[in-house]
Amino acid sequence: MSLYVEGLSKELHSDPNKMAEFQEVMRQQLESSMQAELEKLLSTAKGAEAEVSKKDFEGFRKLFQRFLQVKGPSVEWAKINRPPEDSIQPYDKIKAKGIPDNIADSLNKLVVVKLNGGLGTSMGCKGPKSLISVRNENTFLDLTVQQIEHLNKTYNADVPLVLMNSFNTDEDTKKILQKYTHHRVKIHTFNQSRYPRVNKESLLPVAKDMAMTGENADVWYPPGHGDIYASFYNSGLLEQLIAEGKEYIFVSNIDNLGATVDLYILNHLVSQPNGKRCEFIMEVTDKTRADVKGGTLIQYDGKLRLLEIAQVPKAHVDEFKSVTKFKIFNTNNLWISLSAIKRLQEQNAMDMEIIVNPKTINGGLNVIQLETAVGAAIKCFDNALGINVPRSRFLPVKTTSDLLLVMSNLYSLEAGSLNMSERREFPTTPHVKLGSSFTKVQEYVTRFESIPDMLELDHLTVSGDVTFGKQVSLKGTVIIIANHGDRIDIPAGSMLENKIVSGNLRILDH
Repeated sequence: MSLYVEGLSKELHSDPNKMAEFQEVMRQQLESSMQAELEKLLSTAKGAEAEVSKKDFEGFRKLFQRFLQVKGPSVEWAKINRPPEDSIQPYDKIKAKGIPDNIADSLNKLVVVKLNGGLGTSMGCKGPKSLISVRNENTFLDLTVQQIEHLNKTYNADVPLVLMNSFNTDEDTKKILQKYTHHRVKIHTFNQSRYPRVNKESLLPVAKDMAMTGENADVWYPPGHGDIYASFYNSGLLEQLIAEGKEYIFVSNIDNLGATVDLYILNHLVSQPNGKRCEFIMEVTDKTRADVKGGTLIQYDGKLRLLEIAQVPKAHVDEFKSVTKFKIFNTNNLWISLSAIKRLQEQNAMDMEIIVNPKTINGGLNVIQLETAVGAAIKCFDNALGINVPRSRFLPVKTTSDLLLVMSNLYSLEAGSLNMSERREFPTTPHVKLGSSFTKVQEYVTRFESIPDMLELDHLTVSGDVTFGKQVSLKGTVIIIANHGDRIDIPAGSMLENKIVSGNLRILDH
């Protein structure tokens, strides 16, 4: 048998046509095996779930088909060009146009969409990330509702909020939404698709039925935020909003506290002449050393396109990370035409690169999940544009280090929006790096009796068992390292300026 396989292998490699034929046969076999497995799974679905899952699986099947057809990197490095000057506009130029008196008319054409599919597990929290308290007991969701309600009251407008939930966040989010019943914001939700994780070896689903608990707890996944187009369309909500006279959505991650509705960008969108209507705006901002992995905009085959690090050939990764060649990155704040999404969905013309995300589940089983990113669709839309916005529009809270920044006196809170304090002399945020003792929100909270004064801080590194007393002030560069077995208590009222603190420091009440 081994001699036969070896002989077949040599024969295939010596004849490219036979190799291509063999690969095509294998691809067709994998496709039909996948189709049979999906049908088996669907046969276990009940009632309304069956209809929803059928649409989900149709999307998954198309993605899996494309995954089997893709060969090699999705970009040829030599064809990458910098975007033309006019395809990425400076924010100041957009702002210089001002805001017309009838901006309320433009607001009435807008829908705010927040990506709300993620859990708070990376910060040690159960349930949706959007329900974590970030400032004065307000959650990400509270702040979002406050921002939009303030807009609606100020301009007598009707901007609705739409949450794209996942099967992980939907139930908990819907329970919380009841508390906003008397706020001046209409809130809608729709669900991301539910796709099956695929065994890396067999390329077949791991799930044996449609259940989501017990053995099946780890076998499903929400397929990245690129799924917004199909799931929004399939939910019927897209059609409903168009019928209500809505024209654009402003999409952003719910944990980006800088992603508020910008009236200058909105005005730019709606004031374009009909023939040149811009269907897609991506907010980008200048890269710093902390953002070297962020996706960037390029010109490719005559179109503006998002280039992610996962698409970059290994030999060019360092070049991709260069702050001098690729100066900007995608904030994932996007303004998109609703009618264009409808058109592209109906023409089956939404083309996004596939992200293959490897995972390990069930005590060591290697699986892959196929995902897409919302910004990757930029190349499908007409007259797409990048706007280079101030860094303040990108304020994501991914870790407790980020949480410390937004809870501090660096920011003031007004109508749900965080603004950098005028008392800070320079506009950049300090670099904060908290160690593993601070990773979980519950632990982090117990280590600060009150949040330190950070107005004059440049850099903070904390490692080990460290606690902060009340009214501590941090300035310049501060490094605090408690070695294993040691503990450092920073006394109440301390002022640390350009200091390294190490060793053991305990202050006990008597």
